[in-house]
Amino acid sequence: IHPCSQQHIKKEMTPDELRICNVVDTLIRKNRSFALWRMPGESPRFAMQTSGSARILYHIEELDEQSGFVIAPFHVSKQHPIVLIRPDIQKLPPDEETKVSYSMPAEQEFHHSETLVSFPENPKEDYSRRFNAFIEPLRRKQFEKLVLSRCQTIPADRANFSPAAAFLKATGRYKYSYVYLCHTPATGTWLGCTPEIILSGEKGKWHTVALAGTQPLQNGELPIEWDDKNREEQEYVAFYIRKQLQALGIKPTETPPIPVRAGELSHLRSDFSFPLPDNKKLGELLKRLHPTPAVCGLPKEETYRFIRENEGYDRSYYSGFIGWLAPEGKSDLYVNLRCMNILPGSFVLYAGGGILASSEIESEWLETEAKMQTMKRLINSIDKS
Repeated sequence: IHPCSQQHIKKEMTPDELRICNVVDTLIRKNRSFALWRMPGESPRFAMQTSGSARILYHIEELDEQSGFVIAPFHVSKQHPIVLIRPDIQKLPPDEETKVSYSMPAEQEFHHSETLVSFPENPKEDYSRRFNAFIEPLRRKQFEKLVLSRCQTIPADRANFSPAAAFLKATGRYKYSYVYLCHTPATGTWLGCTPEIILSGEKGKWHTVALAGTQPLQNGELPIEWDDKNREEQEYVAFYIRKQLQALGIKPTETPPIPVRAGELSHLRSDFSFPLPDNKKLGELLKRLHPTPAVCGLPKEETYRFIRENEGYDRSYYSGFIGWLAPEGKSDLYVNLRCMNILPGSFVLYAGGGILASSEIESEWLETEAKMQTMKRLINSIDKS
């Protein structure tokens, strides 16, 4: 990963943007634990841990009463733990400070091991096989919904690609999404632009969403008509959230589903607002919510196992959750969608979609292609800058 001091990038950037790129790309090369993120409608925020190592967790409920920037996988394992950055710096350091080797005790280091994935020669044929395996139990009514995802590897031009420049491009291009760039020794480098909140709030006021169903924008505008398949898919997510909150004695206020924008796509979204008597059990609440049927299926435990056994690859941090956790302040946690893992010689892109008994393979394949365009456009915009 090369610092973005190339002449062609310099021409496009303000001095402040160029400084951000130089600092952030240097931190990645130095293997520091940090996060750079932008909430919709807000300015970017930065958090970095310079002393000790980011905290490694193996159970979501261990996030109870914890604060910091968290990145959690779809399935927690030794290879893909929950990582909590506990920042001691929340302001981007000057260029010269990035040259300092921050202390990190060797015995606490946890190095990211790249997931070994066998990538098929014909991705669409491979997806077709997986689709057939997924739709069979749906048609037998064994499950109500399953989410089938896939990944794609694209060779990376190390000389021209700057993760920080891609982040800055994303903040301009995807104004309605949560945009982040996160690096830790345990996870490697991840970049994403996700539209889906899993949990946000502060004090007694909290919020989550049911986001599902997908259509392209129509001449840049939100679609008005939604078919039964998309509405049913979104209702499964809403039903699940309703049930999980009610199991905790929480009665949420719920809005009817409306179309919302996410890049070049649109989804159906309903919002749930609810009080919490205290904020000491946010980890326990996240365990109940994750993974929602928007990334997994119904019934939850059975479909979770089915996906891990039949999807054919490890999702890693895709479809996990990511963001700022602060029980005493304001938390903003999102489902990790429209994302990629940036490796030294390649990008690994991820996308998925909800499968119902009524689903058709061609439209589902095209949906994953459309979702991957979020990251592909960023890669192309930096490589061709």
